[in-house]
Amino acid sequence: MTFDFLSLVRMAGGLALFLYGMTIMGNGLERAAGPSLERTLERMTGNLFSALLMGAVVTAVIQSSSATTVMAVGFVNAGILTLRQSVGIIMGANIGTTITAQLLRLDSGGTVEGSLLLQLIKPKNLAYLVVLGGVILMLRGKTRRSRSAANVFLGFGILFIGMSTMEGAVAPLADLPQFTSLFAAISNPVLGVLTGALVTAVIQSSSASVGILQALSTTGAITWSAAIPIILGQNIGTCITAFLSALGGSKNARRTAMVHFYFNLIGSIVFLVGIYTIQYTIGFPFFEEPIQKAGIANFHTIFNIVATVLFLPFTGLLVRLAERTVPADAEAHDPLSRLEPRFLATPTLALEQAQRCIADMGHAAQENVRFCLESLLDGAPLQEEAFAKNEAFLDRAEVEIGKYLVSVRNDLPRGMRRMHAEMLHSLSDFEKIGDYAQNIFERVETFRTQKLTLSQTAAAELRGMGDAVTEQLHLTVEGYTTRSAETARLVEPLEETVDDLKDLLKNRHLDRLNRQECQVQSGIIFLDVVHDLEKIGDHCSNIAIYTLQLCEGSEQFDTHSFSRRAYKQSETFGQQVGRFREQYLKPVQQLVSADGAE
Repeated sequence: MTFDFLSLVRMAGGLALFLYGMTIMGNGLERAAGPSLERTLERMTGNLFSALLMGAVVTAVIQSSSATTVMAVGFVNAGILTLRQSVGIIMGANIGTTITAQLLRLDSGGTVEGSLLLQLIKPKNLAYLVVLGGVILMLRGKTRRSRSAANVFLGFGILFIGMSTMEGAVAPLADLPQFTSLFAAISNPVLGVLTGALVTAVIQSSSASVGILQALSTTGAITWSAAIPIILGQNIGTCITAFLSALGGSKNARRTAMVHFYFNLIGSIVFLVGIYTIQYTIGFPFFEEPIQKAGIANFHTIFNIVATVLFLPFTGLLVRLAERTVPADAEAHDPLSRLEPRFLATPTLALEQAQRCIADMGHAAQENVRFCLESLLDGAPLQEEAFAKNEAFLDRAEVEIGKYLVSVRNDLPRGMRRMHAEMLHSLSDFEKIGDYAQNIFERVETFRTQKLTLSQTAAAELRGMGDAVTEQLHLTVEGYTTRSAETARLVEPLEETVDDLKDLLKNRHLDRLNRQECQVQSGIIFLDVVHDLEKIGDHCSNIAIYTLQLCEGSEQFDTHSFSRRAYKQSETFGQQVGRFREQYLKPVQQLVSADGAE
């Protein structure tokens, strides 16, 4: 039996099956668990030990420390976690990733003699039955959860089939003296570390590279002295995924990747120094003996656990090293950094971040409306730079959030589909509020440039309507941000009052223009501002209705159907309208009466 081209093909095919099985098993486990893993990972970071535990659990479930570390980078980049909070997750991820090697060791040992049952429970044989069960479940399963379970079964089986294929393909290597010489050369610790790091960096998975090493170990040509440096290098090589993930992210995101790198690099150096110091003084009797799959799995686990225990008192050192490597500068925080591409595969997280960004749009629009009214009515300096910054954010946010929402995978459960639809509606309305604020801003600029004035009565009327719209906008943003139906329900009664104010102010100001009691140019700007304020109120009403419909479980987001609801004819609605009219309309009506008496 010789190692030829067909053996190489079988080895490559076995590796492909192994990687594919590991991927779909991890994806299946993640989907079966739902969004709870990521949300728990986000929330259980109050102290180092809870973060460490959750990092280990999540990694053990999704079978990828790279995925967990990338998730941590995403959380830090989005501002959900601090750099210090991410350290525990990274340490836990390194422990959790060892579960794959421990699973693969189940197939260790010689041939099992005895009954058919004993033969079947061997993982390499059981794998075929597991794949069969996964296929049956996939064909018969109708629900999302059953399809996820099918992926878990398929992935588990394919993982072991790929491992078995690799082992069979590499078996002839045991008779090649060149192969034995190769691993004798790799026994050089530096060369071994570099080899392990390079292979892992290429395939971007320490679990997969450790699995390959376990398959090669079945030839009996790999000794402990060759395997130990390779395993340490594999832990360093897995950092490449976090580095790639952090490219283009915030400085803290890049620092998170550096924390991962320093943890594995320093840990590997400490282990190498310790092991080779002992070897050259006392000596390990097994150091030049062949290593088995179980030995590889155990050393991989021991390294990560011991390194974590050693670093627990020195997490601050890791953070300081990362901060020195990626120094701080005057980096401005971008609210849209929450739109993490890493979260798109986890719709709950993606939609939560998009909702926060849309709420930021509401706050920016709210601030711009305030800038305009303060300048027009109080003579305050026009905050041109701050206004322009908010307006640029609103325009950019509409595009970026819209693209992000479209990118969220489309097989969403019902509740998320409704949230997704509501966001697309509200996103447009918040941007429109910003556009009407821009209109008012331009009118204020004209007003100031041409040194126009409003009569005392006109200014008081406009202030009354401005106060009403300001509260309406505040209630809208608060209701949207907190998902409060109680708050959102107040917006529509206030909208009735804003409409009344619009009609009153327009009619009254047209009378003043006809009597030539004010400048024509001032009057035109007055009417335009009234129109813009009323339109802002309309869009506030739309957003509040979408919030209500989301909270109430409506399938469709339709402002017209809401307007026809019995609620608008209810006693409660009438009382709220009466309260707002008393607060905002009545004072303006009294101004009109006083003006008419002059």
